[in-house]
Amino acid sequence: MPLAEKLMLSGEWKEREEKLFSLLSPCRLCPRECRVERRKEKGFCGGGWKAKVASFAPHFGEEKELVGKGGSGTIFFSGCNLKCIFCQNYDISILAHGREVEEEELSEMMLTLQNFGCHNINLVTPTHFVPQIVKAIRIALSQGLSLPIVYNCGGYESLETLKLLEGIIDIYMPDIKYGDSAKGKKYSHVPDYWEVAKESVKEMHRQVGNLQVEGGIAVKGLIVRHLVMPNRASASEKIFDFLAREVSPETYVNIMDQYRPVFKAGDSPEISRPIKAGEYRRAGRAALRKGLHKGFFPFT
Repeated sequence: MPLAEKLMLSGEWKEREEKLFSLLSPCRLCPRECRVERRKEKGFCGGGWKAKVASFAPHFGEEKELVGKGGSGTIFFSGCNLKCIFCQNYDISILAHGREVEEEELSEMMLTLQNFGCHNINLVTPTHFVPQIVKAIRIALSQGLSLPIVYNCGGYESLETLKLLEGIIDIYMPDIKYGDSAKGKKYSHVPDYWEVAKESVKEMHRQVGNLQVEGGIAVKGLIVRHLVMPNRASASEKIFDFLAREVSPETYVNIMDQYRPVFKAGDSPEISRPIKAGEYRRAGRAALRKGLHKGFFPFT
């Protein structure tokens, strides 16, 4: 019996929901712990009491193990607990465009994506709406949802929150942005990014392990994304060393080359240009040198 089903039958799922909602007021859902009363005002992330959704649709630009033939069923949430000055989706993450939805409507979105033939439910930037999402998943499961749940986040997560997600999330997909907290402070306005991200990713891996693929489609496990930035601003080699030594050399890693100097990136000269082909290749060689070999390595 899948763990999610056991949680439902035992009543533990609702207990976890209650604990998660208690973290909303005052808010301690993420490591920022801004302690805002989310019933009355919005947190640093831009989130209030109700989940806010920018869009939902099948997505065919994700990792091939998520996309398959039917696409990845993405739900883009508005707001974010990071404030990246180079965010390509700043209208959603920073400006928080979207509309508030009840958990019942959110569950309907999940079921609609399943009916479209998607291979998973891909929760994009879910951190600040975890309680609402968990409740919506429970409702959807009771109505026939059977797809893996993907937690697609920025890597800055609370261990307390993550532990309450064990058995609910099938695939964790953090984007580890920096191997240096000074960079996190400068570019994402968060003081302890690297220290927090390392512990978060280790907890994610403890829960789901290395990526498992059946018939070409991911069903469970960890996928790590890393966006290469110009002038080694993301400290890529430290990230790859950490993954190989402290997580697993079998970690699936998607090394991404789509950095663009959008939003306010132009304010920092060292990241005010796209990356060069040589910078991308250097990052790929560093990952291979550290022993990582699974994932998206187009330069090999």
